[in-house]
Amino acid sequence: MSTRAEEGRTRDYPLQPVPFTSVEVQDAFWRPRLETHRSVTVPYTLARCEETDRVENFARAAGRAEGVHVGTQFNDSDVFKVIEGASYALQTEADPGLEAELDRLIELIGAAQEKDGYLYTSRTIPGSTLRPDVEGLERWSHLYMSHELYNLGHLYEAAAAHLAATGKRSLLDIALKSATLVEAEFGPEGRLAAPGHEEIELGLVKLYRATGDERLLQLAQRFLEARGRAESRELYGPYSQDHRPVIEQTEAVGHAVRAGYMYSSMADVAALAEAPGFLAAIDRIWDNVVGRKLYLTGGIGSRHEQESFGEDYELPNDTAYAETCAAFSNIMWNHRMFLLHGHARYLDVLERTLYNGFLAGVALSGDRFFYVNPLASDGRFAFNVGEGASRSPWFQVSCCPTNVVRAMPSLPGWVYAVRDDRLHVGLYVGGKASVRVAGTEVVLAQATDYPWDGHVRLELAPAAPTEFALRARLPGWAGGRPVPSELYRYLDPTADAVRVLVNGEPFEAALVDGFLDIRREWRAGDVVELTLPMPVRRVLAHDAVEADAGRVAVERGPLVYCAEAADNDGHALDLALADDVRLAPERSGGLLGGVVVLRGGGLTLIPYYAWSHRGPGEMAVWLQRK
Repeated sequence: MSTRAEEGRTRDYPLQPVPFTSVEVQDAFWRPRLETHRSVTVPYTLARCEETDRVENFARAAGRAEGVHVGTQFNDSDVFKVIEGASYALQTEADPGLEAELDRLIELIGAAQEKDGYLYTSRTIPGSTLRPDVEGLERWSHLYMSHELYNLGHLYEAAAAHLAATGKRSLLDIALKSATLVEAEFGPEGRLAAPGHEEIELGLVKLYRATGDERLLQLAQRFLEARGRAESRELYGPYSQDHRPVIEQTEAVGHAVRAGYMYSSMADVAALAEAPGFLAAIDRIWDNVVGRKLYLTGGIGSRHEQESFGEDYELPNDTAYAETCAAFSNIMWNHRMFLLHGHARYLDVLERTLYNGFLAGVALSGDRFFYVNPLASDGRFAFNVGEGASRSPWFQVSCCPTNVVRAMPSLPGWVYAVRDDRLHVGLYVGGKASVRVAGTEVVLAQATDYPWDGHVRLELAPAAPTEFALRARLPGWAGGRPVPSELYRYLDPTADAVRVLVNGEPFEAALVDGFLDIRREWRAGDVVELTLPMPVRRVLAHDAVEADAGRVAVERGPLVYCAEAADNDGHALDLALADDVRLAPERSGGLLGGVVVLRGGGLTLIPYYAWSHRGPGEMAVWLQRK
């Protein structure tokens, strides 16, 4: 496979994200989290991959160590994901020691790869027992559960990230050798088949972007189009979104992470290739999720059984699954939907998921994780693989910690996007970005105390006076609507006026696709100031959500709040909140990294993402309403 990057490409997303390497995060909320990721989470997860034989499996496959395969058939993927996240970290800050560690791992992975490109340690290690219902007795013989192609998808994503970070081809060459073998087996001249767990499709698109080789994009599309087609194989069914062709699917079903990866890759192929019906299908499915299957926290996947979506409005709180991996897949999907359609509603869902359903999945310390993210807990229920209601240092299936590794440093790439003469500010994150818009280089500095405060200051410095539209997202919560559907609503939907100043003067900005549109000729030193009022909001769920009947939740800005036993005399599940009780925000500098708590009526509420940092105890998002 070639490495003809970028040449001849004519199709892409209508909006282009400003790369995370062009965005420097400097604010008080995200900068410490990103620094913790770099200094704690990356080395910690690398060490855990070593300690749990995930790395040793490659040494055994390479003939450099004795022993049989240890762990699950998809443990290879964890090593690839950590390499991907570490590579993102290297793109923002040089670290010779980390780069040398990746070089060592990559050399070992290359040694474990078979001569024809096959890479799957659970089959390659001599003496390992192959299970017909897991790995399959022969290569590619049990794609439903083998995760052979799933692992490779993460390899391909890591290869693209490592190339961008270091300029080295070492992992890319391993990935391309593998992709050549996969295309020979499953390409136009091969058999029509689909993996049980989607992921290779995303990886193939990343390789396509890195190399410009159209065959990689076509193979991603072929894997997607193979789903739901029974002419050559027995279908896996709804669990793997393999019950009908993807363009005929109308609702989110099955394993939530698999689904989110599939919808994200469908968006990629819709943008990059001729794929009739892909966009219409994910539009329908998005409406289903946001209208009927989305937790208030942005979590998806309500059932522990098969880690799956439930029926419409099936959103239990204490048994919610809402896997951290699924939250990341929801972020990826909604970011792509925004790049396709340009509407702020997709970023509203992304932001809700990011600050709540995803961020709860990793402790402030960066080395403890949630696999599952319920909206209520008795403090004892072992929903996180035997660790009770507290974050765990690791899991036997550790997909969530290793997804955190690659998700966290991706944040800066979700903040801005450009289309022609429009610069979109999608998230409010303090820092500085370098952007090219309307043919001119622009430096944009953003200052804010978001999510605690709704004041945002944007200073622009174009290289020359240039006319373009600055589009600043008006969050749905600031417009009186928690989500872009009827699934949740504010008890009082009244929205306070949003204030826009340009160089200190009031500006009447039109609202276009959920963005405040500010078009003018910009000069260096021009300043836009936004004031997004942040009242405390009561939230009610749709009447069809039985779990939330007679209950109320609380939000402020983008944050969902919860009651935790540590603040409420050892109780949370039996707490009630009257409609007339005023909840006052109060900045608590020393608590949980410095949060705004809400107090009133004898209750104290904290941001949901920060729960379970003070020992086991009850927690509830939805309180009894009185």
